[in-house]
Amino acid sequence: MPEQPHVYERLRSAILDLERVPGSRITERGLEAEFGASRTPLRAALMRLETEGLVRRDGRAWEVSPIDLGEIARLSELRDAVESAAVRLSAARASDDALRALRDDLGAYDPDRRNEDAVGAGADFHVRLAALSGNHFFADTVSSAMTRLARTRWLEVRTADARRTAREEHRTIVDQLAARDADAAADSIHRHIVGTHERLLAALDADARLLRARGLAIVGPRAE
Repeated sequence: MPEQPHVYERLRSAILDLERVPGSRITERGLEAEFGASRTPLRAALMRLETEGLVRRDGRAWEVSPIDLGEIARLSELRDAVESAAVRLSAARASDDALRALRDDLGAYDPDRRNEDAVGAGADFHVRLAALSGNHFFADTVSSAMTRLARTRWLEVRTADARRTAREEHRTIVDQLAARDADAAADSIHRHIVGTHERLLAALDADARLLRARGLAIVGPRAE
């Protein structure tokens, strides 16, 4: 039905941008009034968001999924394993033109842009990097992980300095791939993912009171 993608995209964007805070309730009746959509496409959109881990059932209603520190840790481990393997293949399989295009796009990125743009650009880079392996399953896995992390990654890239750091680390990885240095690229992506996770935890620790004051639900043990 034509309504469903429209509802899905708007609701997904509101969740990822934290306009709908983690732990907040969602009712189908409320969404009907807000979006002017019928019940069937609304349910289809909610079920699709549920598969992405962005909403979950709460009795007969729904809620925006809380930020789960345990899940964040597991996703970091998944990314480390998958992306390290992917860049090793990319070092052998990626064309010079594809690597050049990726580096050109990094050069065009402005770290002074808003957080939402930085999160999108970072996710796009990692998915494209995995796709250079020639194995779409790597790219699909990275894309899914980045979607589930999107609400929290804005904390890690909220300053221009953090965004510049990420851009320079991305450039280093691309340069190492261009030099066909699989070991160096794998080591760099590992250190980048671990560093990103550590910066995220530091941001959550520093802003825990502020986050909860805004209504963001944080659950699960701190990852080690």
